[in-house]
Amino acid sequence: RGAYTAAICAAPKVLASAGLLDGKRATCYPGSVKPEDFPRLNLIDEPVVIDGRVVTGRGPGAAMDFALALIESLAGRERREAVESALIRSH
Repeated sequence: RGAYTAAICAAPKVLASAGLLDGKRATCYPGSVKPEDFPRLNLIDEPVVIDGRVVTGRGPGAAMDFALALIESLAGRERREAVESALIRSH
C-alpha cells in the first residue's frame, strides 16, 4: 500500500513469518532467522538493509544507522544529513 515497514534485531523474524520478506533482502540479529526456515528471504550481513519500502536492522549496535536510514527513507537525504550533523559521535 505504499507504506514503509521496519524491523530491527530479532523483529525481522515476525516480518518473515508473515511473508513480508519473501523475495526481499534483509538483515537481522545473527541467528534469529534461520535461512532454511525462510528460503525466499535473502539474508544480508549488513547493519541496515533497505529493499524497496522494507527497512531492517541487525541489532542494538546498528540502532543509530537504522534510525538515520528511516529518516532518509521518510524525509529525504537532506533531512538525514541535518539530523546526522547534529549528532556528537565519539571516535
